[in-house]
Amino acid sequence: MFQSKVSGVQVLGKVIGQQSEILSPEALSFVAKLHRLFNPTRKQLLLAREERYRAIQAGASLDFLPETEHIRNDLTWRAARPAPGLIDRRVEITGPVDRKMVINALNSGARTFMADFEDSSSPTWFNLVDGQINMRDAVRRTITFANAQGKEYKLRQDGKLATLLVRPRGWHMEEGHVLVDGERCSASIFDFGLYFFHNARASVAAGFGPYFYLPKMESYLEARLWNDIFNVAQDELDIPRGTIRGTVLIETILAAFQMDEIIYELRDHSSGLNC
Repeated sequence: MFQSKVSGVQVLGKVIGQQSEILSPEALSFVAKLHRLFNPTRKQLLLAREERYRAIQAGASLDFLPETEHIRNDLTWRAARPAPGLIDRRVEITGPVDRKMVINALNSGARTFMADFEDSSSPTWFNLVDGQINMRDAVRRTITFANAQGKEYKLRQDGKLATLLVRPRGWHMEEGHVLVDGERCSASIFDFGLYFFHNARASVAAGFGPYFYLPKMESYLEARLWNDIFNVAQDELDIPRGTIRGTVLIETILAAFQMDEIIYELRDHSSGLNC
């Protein structure tokens, strides 16, 4: 078994090659801190989802929230201005985080590429940790790949690469291969934390930033949780608040009734909504 060397953290999955660099003591300590701070809130929000579901099953209607009407009616607040690389998003491509796909997507001519740790990736332990290696190399523009036939893939040299965004797994998922104080780590925090720890500064140096797609949310309070995590993560690495950008996927009917509120909660880190 891989020894994490971090108090209270157990890594149950097999770790090979460069994966140990991704699962460094410093990175795991960072992930563990975020998990300890925010997993209790995550679990409370998941219980709130169940309560809403039961209420709807019992006949409750869907509507805009009266307690947040002031946000919808207030025309003075603003979200963050578009960040570098996110001003033009007319063509966006998405796909899993395997090495060949990442290279082809960045080279595709699309304006942005969402590297997906969620729906389009099979969530095996190997795929997830290896995907973090691929993200590290993509941010630093060192990513290459050769297939079994010897064909080589590398990034184009004309500078016309898609801007990279990363989609971590949703709030409902847990990473069973990593335990923090005997508890499964939040998959969202695991995916976000490893990417941010290894790549936040390097992505800014490369001319963009740590950009994320946030999936499967059902309420503005779940967006608030992301915003709180963003603030702590930036503070921990001495990165200015507002450097992160998050695009929220509206893919639940409940979130469709709270879109203004979701942008409001993320406003300093918001890069809008996607449906």
